[in-house]
Amino acid sequence: MCGVCGCSSGTVTVTKMDIGLENKEQGGDSHTHSHDDHHHDHSHDHSHDHGHDHSHHHHHDHEHGHDHGPGHSHTHMHRASESVELEAAILGKNDKLAAENRGWLKAKNILALNLVSSPGSGKTTLLERTLTDLKDKIPMAVIEGDQETLNDAERIRATGTACVQVNTGTGCHLEADMVQKGMEQLDPQENSLLLIENVGNLVCPALFDLGERAKVAILSVTEGADKPAKYPHMIAASDILVINKIDLLPYVTFDVDAAIQAARDINPAIKVFQVSATNGEGLDVWYDWLLAEIGVSGTIQAAE
Repeated sequence: MCGVCGCSSGTVTVTKMDIGLENKEQGGDSHTHSHDDHHHDHSHDHSHDHGHDHSHHHHHDHEHGHDHGPGHSHTHMHRASESVELEAAILGKNDKLAAENRGWLKAKNILALNLVSSPGSGKTTLLERTLTDLKDKIPMAVIEGDQETLNDAERIRATGTACVQVNTGTGCHLEADMVQKGMEQLDPQENSLLLIENVGNLVCPALFDLGERAKVAILSVTEGADKPAKYPHMIAASDILVINKIDLLPYVTFDVDAAIQAARDINPAIKVFQVSATNGEGLDVWYDWLLAEIGVSGTIQAAE
């Protein structure tokens, strides 16, 4: 799949939850099969064995006549160079697709947010609450990212929101091409909100631009106030920090000010929201920001 972080190139499945469309992408070449509530067994294989090797191994059999000492290897240096070139190529391709996504979203005035966090931070609960409270205010759609299961997408569908589930298999992050295919299936409306829930991971998603307008890092008070310092690359890449589960502050030792300061030491411009997706505390400020970014006027209160 990426080669940058080491996750493998398994099968990526894209499922549109409301009508049961499913796409499967094997490795690099993508093949889309749409099934409108009909079940067809496709036994054909898209592995595309071309019978030739693209790995470009170069063997240097000539002798150099000099000793580099222990630990030195021309093979190691060559492979390291190939690895750097591969990483640059992968990120370059992703950035190109992300730019296409961004242009399409901008043309339709769609606010796309890339929600990133560790597993268990409350991303999906925050999504559910936001979708429920804003459903009569703005049109919304969701792209759900997980390695396996449709569990979170089922929760989103229960709110009445159009949703696509992207299962990355052994992949640890979403990439721009996955989001592009998700948007093709969703076809979100103009002047709307597209929420992208990335795979639970605070490392790899920092590297991959999806074409979003802003990356939103979510940190729960149960994780520790030093989380921003431990994962500086994600904080540096994010525009927003949401501190979630503040209703639990009386029961945990979490220094909110220290967490915010740690984040701003890394990214002075980061915007911070303190919320509880459970009891609604602080969500009105979050909602006001979302509406303002889309250009919708009016304040909305979080439901009790």
